Amino acid sequence: MKLLDDLGISSQNQGASTGVTWRTTAAEGRIEVVSPVDGRLLATVERCSDADYQHCSAAAQEAFGEWRKVPAPKRGDIVRQISETLRAAKTELGTLITWETGKSLQEGLGEVQEMIDICEFALGLSRQLYGRTMSSERVEHRLYEQYHPLGPVGIISAFNFPAAVWSWNAMIATVCGDTTLWKPSSKTPLTAIAIQHLLGRVIKENNLPEGLFNLVVGTGATVGERLLHDRRLPLVSITGSTKVGRRGAEVIAGRFGRSILELGGNNAIIVTPKAHLGRAVPAIVFSAVGTAGQRCTTTRRLIVHQDVYSQVKKALVSAYESLRIGSPLDQNNHVGPLISREAVREYRDALQKLEEQGGRIICGGRVLEGEGFESGCYVEPVLAEAENDYPVVQQETFVPILYLITYEGGVENAIARQNGVVQGLSSSIFTEDLREAELFLSAVGSDCGLANVNIGTSGAEIGGAFGGEKETGGGRESGSDAWKGYMRRQTNTINYGLELPLAQGIVFEL
Repeated sequence: MKLLDDLGISSQNQGASTGVTWRTTAAEGRIEVVSPVDGRLLATVERCSDADYQHCSAAAQEAFGEWRKVPAPKRGDIVRQISETLRAAKTELGTLITWETGKSLQEGLGEVQEMIDICEFALGLSRQLYGRTMSSERVEHRLYEQYHPLGPVGIISAFNFPAAVWSWNAMIATVCGDTTLWKPSSKTPLTAIAIQHLLGRVIKENNLPEGLFNLVVGTGATVGERLLHDRRLPLVSITGSTKVGRRGAEVIAGRFGRSILELGGNNAIIVTPKAHLGRAVPAIVFSAVGTAGQRCTTTRRLIVHQDVYSQVKKALVSAYESLRIGSPLDQNNHVGPLISREAVREYRDALQKLEEQGGRIICGGRVLEGEGFESGCYVEPVLAEAENDYPVVQQETFVPILYLITYEGGVENAIARQNGVVQGLSSSIFTEDLREAELFLSAVGSDCGLANVNIGTSGAEIGGAFGGEKETGGGRESGSDAWKGYMRRQTNTINYGLELPLAQGIVFEL
């Protein structure tokens, strides 16, 4: 495939890189990357051995010693060059993302644009890594704080955003003076390899240290575990399931490292009687079926007031019946495939559990077969009636199933249902009522890290900090002041007087 050639990907690829050199001993075998679009074998990737991992981690540690000395604005200029390199390769890289993940071509291109956007955000940030000065209680003393580079940062990313989530972490870490060690999902290693080749150009053109950007491809049980236990990494950012995040948090905390956790979401949209349904329905459908329901911010629960339930249900059934399912490379289609046949099994299992627990499928529910669906990964998005306390509703299933749940009375009852799960990532309310909207956003409203009014749960902008609460992990990435998590905070006191006064009025005399 010419696309792969253009991005430096061959039929067989090495799975470890320091940004300058590639290596692998192939001792751990190969990953076969099969496209969910049509089932074709795209390429193979050799998994890292322990020697490969140790080499890359050591390179990250060594490069950090030099990179932290580079002034932050100059680090920002390197990120600017990365942005320009990504912009030039946007079509090719976005198309590869579509082939490897099955997300629509618009979403693949949008993911690359998100990388470009975070580069530009990080560029501006490189001149705004501010500390603050406080008033000292002691005479002739200055009290202030500053932020220093932290060290090599480990990044574990998931298949559904194989490029953007890495960039949220890596570009911010880079301007903060950190190096990075990236373990991508074994389901989508080709996107990571393509990005690493693009980074290599910038590294070589600027004579940057080997080890600034490192890539290690392998399973969670091998490479992932090495990364979690690696004391050379003071910070590890993990995007994935709650199960993966819990394991990571326990191991990293055991060595007194830091973790940024972006884990599961069980996101809900509330529709009140005062909602504008003309705006609500398209937002609900996109949030529920975009990326075939494989976003951490996908809408999985729709909490609708009983007075408008029939109207909303009818509109959604009509919208779902008009969805076009097929190749994500055809921009006329709305829904592409799931990532793998394993995901299809999870889809089937969830629907079986739903019916066993008393729920009812309204529309959808078939696995599609025949011409155009040869990969076996295409399914119909599902609308189902359910109760919020069903076990299958309480868990996150990474497929396009939207549970319709009713509520009566005031919006407080809807908010209670919205908050009545263990996850706390994204949430939305559709209402034209100011009181309802403000209550939803208040301290007694949504308990999620993201709370929206009159938009869906997915599609967050890079300017705000991204993350959630409870079993979503509490981490924050991307915009706002999330950069502080990638730095070492230091409080400084300077005595420029001739006396030695102590804080709290303590007197010590010799």
